Amino acid sequence: MKKPLISLTAILVLASTPHFAVSAEVVGDAKAAANKVAMCIGCHGIPGYKATFPEVYQVPMIGGQNEKYIINALNAYKKGERSHPTMRGIAESMSDQDIADVAAYYSQQK
Repeated sequence: MKKPLISLTAILVLASTPHFAVSAEVVGDAKAAANKVAMCIGCHGIPGYKATFPEVYQVPMIGGQNEKYIINALNAYKKGERSHPTMRGIAESMSDQDIADVAAYYSQQK
């Protein structure tokens, strides 16, 4: 069985074609987050709430927090750079779009 030969011209054309890495930035949608924040509200929606796992932990209110800060925090939990096990488990289950949506939602809260 004959193997197809790639012409030298085709190789040169492909090699000279500029290749751009297209990386669309994920844009958060606060309305889309309405169905994604249920797991957040149980802790972050209660003023003065303290979690008891893995230790007594003052849960921060994130409503009104900077969107980029929330994105960075969730990504840090997802990567294991922040160590709270509950937050890490939640963040690991979130896509980049989920994180952007939740950050947009909470940044618009007062």
